[in-house]
Amino acid sequence: MAERRMRALRLPDVAFLAASTWLALVVFAAFCAELLPIHDAYRQDLLATLQPPSIERWLGSDSLGRDVFARTVSGLRVSLLVGVGAVAFGLAIGGPLGLLSGYYRGRLDAWISALMSVILAFPPLVLALAIIAATGASLGKVVLAMGILFVPACARLVRANALRLADREFVLAARAGGMPDRRVLVQEILPNLLPPLMAYVPLMVAIAIIGEASLSFLGLSVPPPQPSLGGMVSAERGSMAIAPWTVFGPAAVLFTTILCLNLLGDRWQRRLDRRGAAL
Repeated sequence: MAERRMRALRLPDVAFLAASTWLALVVFAAFCAELLPIHDAYRQDLLATLQPPSIERWLGSDSLGRDVFARTVSGLRVSLLVGVGAVAFGLAIGGPLGLLSGYYRGRLDAWISALMSVILAFPPLVLALAIIAATGASLGKVVLAMGILFVPACARLVRANALRLADREFVLAARAGGMPDRRVLVQEILPNLLPPLMAYVPLMVAIAIIGEASLSFLGLSVPPPQPSLGGMVSAERGSMAIAPWTVFGPAAVLFTTILCLNLLGDRWQRRLDRRGAAL
């Protein structure tokens, strides 16, 4: 019985370690690709199209003879930039709105909540498509479109935590002692709000990466020839029957990265839950 309990306790640690290792490798490969002994992601070799995985080409080649592994690494950079950039944009805009809404409440809370509800009324993918169609497809525009989608989610998440913290004893004591609202927000509420907020960041990054992959699959992300994981799957879906590695490679990397981000977020959430139970 004790051995089973020890195994159950070890499993989350093993999963967390594996997820952290994978994400570290992904970040290193995506942003230090020039240091790796891999092919040029843009170089075409029409004499080596649809080659199976080998020692020379780890994930084979696509229908234009380009190295799938090199393009997957380059596509990861796009996915990570969009994922982190969109969440950072959402937190930068939605975070202060949610903080003010949850702290001051009243009419300000009603106006901000109504604005967030209006944005949430639009289907997320349709709203992203409309923004990109109006502004044009580029990396910056994709980050902007995905970031706008995260503003309401971040605002509501911060608001819920600010409402909870605003009635805590240490906040009430600070206000009763004459501390200005700005200092209460920055020194008392914000430090206690960040840990639970950070638990959701990996999950939001995963959602943003899925959104970017969906847009690139539809041809509305970074323009070719710059690779993106969803765009690679879309471009090679016609070759899947005879060369499945052209789709399996980027799809497997995308799936594993999203899974590891979710495992990281779940681990952090469990840690916060245990800390809250101890208090």
